[in-house]
Amino acid sequence: MLSFAPYRFVAFRNLRSIAGLAAVAAACASPAFADGGSGGKKGGGKTPDTRIVEDPVAMTDTPWLLASPDHKGGEAGEGGVAGGCPQVVSTHTNASFEGGQYVVQAGFSELEIAACSYTLTAADFPLRIDLVEMIFATSNATVQTTTKWSVIVWEGTPTNGTIVYTYSSNGVDLPHLVMQPGTNGTNIAFSIEPNDPEQMIVQDNGSRTFTVGYRIDEHNNQTQDPCLVAPPSGSNAFPTTDVGGLQSPSNNWLFLLNCGAFGCPAGWKRFSDLPSLCRPSGDWVMRVTWTPQNCELPGACCLPNGTCASLTEGACVGQGGTFAGEGTTCGPNTCTQNVCPCCFPSTGGCVTLAPASCVAAGGIAGPTGQTCTGYVCFPTGACCLPNGDCVGPVSPEHCSAQGGVFQGNGTACTAGLCPEPMGASCFPNGFCLVLTEDQAIAAGASWQGPGTTCADANGNGKADICELDPADLNGDGIVNASDLSILLGAWGTNNAVADINDDGAVNASDLSLLLGAWG
Repeated sequence: MLSFAPYRFVAFRNLRSIAGLAAVAAACASPAFADGGSGGKKGGGKTPDTRIVEDPVAMTDTPWLLASPDHKGGEAGEGGVAGGCPQVVSTHTNASFEGGQYVVQAGFSELEIAACSYTLTAADFPLRIDLVEMIFATSNATVQTTTKWSVIVWEGTPTNGTIVYTYSSNGVDLPHLVMQPGTNGTNIAFSIEPNDPEQMIVQDNGSRTFTVGYRIDEHNNQTQDPCLVAPPSGSNAFPTTDVGGLQSPSNNWLFLLNCGAFGCPAGWKRFSDLPSLCRPSGDWVMRVTWTPQNCELPGACCLPNGTCASLTEGACVGQGGTFAGEGTTCGPNTCTQNVCPCCFPSTGGCVTLAPASCVAAGGIAGPTGQTCTGYVCFPTGACCLPNGDCVGPVSPEHCSAQGGVFQGNGTACTAGLCPEPMGASCFPNGFCLVLTEDQAIAAGASWQGPGTTCADANGNGKADICELDPADLNGDGIVNASDLSILLGAWGTNNAVADINDDGAVNASDLSLLLGAWG
């Protein structure tokens, strides 16, 4: 492993932002995705309030924080890889890194790692990593945030490979991530100058894969056990995913915190290995610029979106494209992938056409880069509703309109297909967990219904849904004759329990409030 060396700060710029797009959308997952170490530095084995916290935001400018190691003793031209090789950019995200919309993963905890793997050809190795980038953002932060971070490089994947480089911010030569209050973002861009003798050289460990990850070493303000309470979104910065939907689930990684039986699966997990309720909704906004040591001639590459680009074979395959051969060039008809399946509602039939031709002919254009082969124009299947019921067959659109989850074309409602609904469950001591109704009953908790949450909007440390009505004088969870008896017994006094409106006297005003909450 390359030893740590002093770093020289090159440049920093915060992006300007516009208002965040939406409130936090909560589903089931550990608020702490990963601990990056031995299965959780705290909270292991506890029963968590399992939530994934995603907050969409919009940015208007390109943020960047660029840092480069300043290894002493190197002369210009030393180190690095043989000159003349074209740089290649590998990424799984559709984000532009020039502003736009991002999803802040606001449940990400200290020592968790977001990582992406890139599989190339054997001829691309050894390669030099020139630049690593990832967008971090805040959402409606009320304070200036300082985040300590690390960049980690593996030969292979996190589960079958070896860490070969780790660089951590120190606040002196390699700056911590500092962001101003509000909704802002920064591209943490790490590079090594080409003339530096100590380059990041990655060898092929037999898998033809390398992995790059970002770890949050220390939040600005984590405050509590992340298995129970997500790091406060108003005082921390978090990594982001894109808004284009998850396109590469097997190449996006998380190291998950061990939060016990009710948390997400612990350890290194591909997104494809995670249950849907624990899985981020998009790809990590991360990219890597690298240079092969043994150059290949570029050629025409037909990318999955139907466009043509001049890339090496390794770069083309790494982005899911089809390589036309070294020395080939892109022409108007080079890629047959500039077509789509065109579906006609009147017949239910499909014809492979260019998207513009499909629309002109009155069809519905499917995904660019696909043909009609194996494509289902009008799928129907089972739909799992929020209350656990199953309906169908229905279309994906009909299912979504009912708040359901489409189970796939041709699926049918069968016993056990739809999971039991989850909801807030209030324990007698006021503690709250998101459980199924059966789990709540078994634990002696009061289930509040499907889709309810343990949110604490008033910030008093107790789930809002579990807070007792002030008219429930005996705290048994219902306002009835027992409470009325307590109030009448304290009539005309300043009894604090029976003084519902806290005006210093138990009187008709308190009686009115109690009767209004009756039952």
